[in-house]
Amino acid sequence: MNTSEEFRTVMQSCRDLFAKKLHDYGAAWRIMRPESVTDQLYIKANRIRSLEMKGVAMVEEGIAPEFVAIVNYGIVGQIQLELGPAQAENDLSEEEALRCYDKYADEALALMLRKNHDYDEAWRSMRISSYTDLILMKVFRTKQIEDLDGATLVSEGIAANYMDMVNYAVFALIKLTLEQGEAATAEQG
Repeated sequence: MNTSEEFRTVMQSCRDLFAKKLHDYGAAWRIMRPESVTDQLYIKANRIRSLEMKGVAMVEEGIAPEFVAIVNYGIVGQIQLELGPAQAENDLSEEEALRCYDKYADEALALMLRKNHDYDEAWRSMRISSYTDLILMKVFRTKQIEDLDGATLVSEGIAANYMDMVNYAVFALIKLTLEQGEAATAEQG
């Protein structure tokens, strides 16, 4: 597979989970202000870092589901920036929510392809723990921008940071998938 195909495969997996949760809960996340989405992203990235550093989890979920959550919350953040938080419960149908999701997933892919061209697949040589640190850095940058009410001097802004978090999380999921495949091949060989 090439990067574009790997990216699409991971994004489809993230979308599938998003759609299932949308079915079960509706678009309850619409009530969240962007700052709350940023805090959710922090919680997920911080848990990944904690597990990476401790090497053991007390809750059965590993780091892959947390990276999936970062992808999905990053897209939720984009939607919330565009639409603003809902004033009422479930103001977005499942179909509308999925259309919004697909819009930002497509934008993430387009951004990744442009950056990947310029950086020449450098992400493949990075460690998964570096993606975690970069996501946390983007979270802290986003929180600072939020604290400044968006009045920045040179920042790309909150939306760009959310998009970078999505892309770093997708890269981590691609690498985790590849590592699992290599481990399975080694066990068979």
